Amino acid sequence: MHWAEAVRRLRNDRVAGVLVTLTDVRGHAPRAAGAKMVVSAEDTWGSVGGGNLEETAITRARAMLAAEATGPESLEVSLSDKARTDHGRQCCGGEVTVLLEPLPVVPAVAVFGVGHVGLELARILARHDVELHLVDSRADQLTEGRLAVLADAVAGVHVHHAPVPELVLGEVPTGCHVLVLTHDHAEDFALCDAALRCQHLGSVGLIGSSAKWARFRRGLLVEGHDEAVVDRIRTPIGDPAVGGKEPAAIALSVAAGLLQQLALHDARR
Repeated sequence: MHWAEAVRRLRNDRVAGVLVTLTDVRGHAPRAAGAKMVVSAEDTWGSVGGGNLEETAITRARAMLAAEATGPESLEVSLSDKARTDHGRQCCGGEVTVLLEPLPVVPAVAVFGVGHVGLELARILARHDVELHLVDSRADQLTEGRLAVLADAVAGVHVHHAPVPELVLGEVPTGCHVLVLTHDHAEDFALCDAALRCQHLGSVGLIGSSAKWARFRRGLLVEGHDEAVVDRIRTPIGDPAVGGKEPAAIALSVAAGLLQQLALHDARR
């Protein structure tokens, strides 16, 4: 498999990897500068030259994966019979510089409700490196023309038309952050109830007033959820420093709050 296809497949499968590139070659080496390979915890694709060089790069890449490294690293490898490593000798006579770039599993976010606020929120989140799931029970909110504003998205965008939106909770990736902002409070409640019964989700956020949440909280307790479980739901969502009630302002607030949360998670790793 070509290294570029390996990168794409790892992202789609939500598996972390490391992209290994020969950035500089001095003297004789088995591959020229620019050669690439991809390393995961269990597999490799492509080649930077085999032998000691490649084994050294793979070992370092897997150490980075084990440490959940987020920044790139450079590695100097001497291809000399006098430079023995744990993987033996490689006697080409040259020296190479290897760049190791982590390919992390990017965050996943599911926005339930793609109305005025949801679409504005999707426009903001689409500019970030996330897997973005957009879910709505109304097909007319998910038309190609309406979602054309996401055509140049950096994010991977996945659109779900779901008459029963809570069923999509079982399809989103492990650790997915869920934002509930549909057009219907009954739909919101069903999503909150279903989300609390899922073990694989990340955070769950609900848009709405304190009065709405008071009703929801009572209802979720009646449905049999423990108080600690119910309190997993974050509400209100958003950064309170961002004011305004226009859809774009609300979306900006919600996006800011989520991005702060993701940054805090990364800082704790």
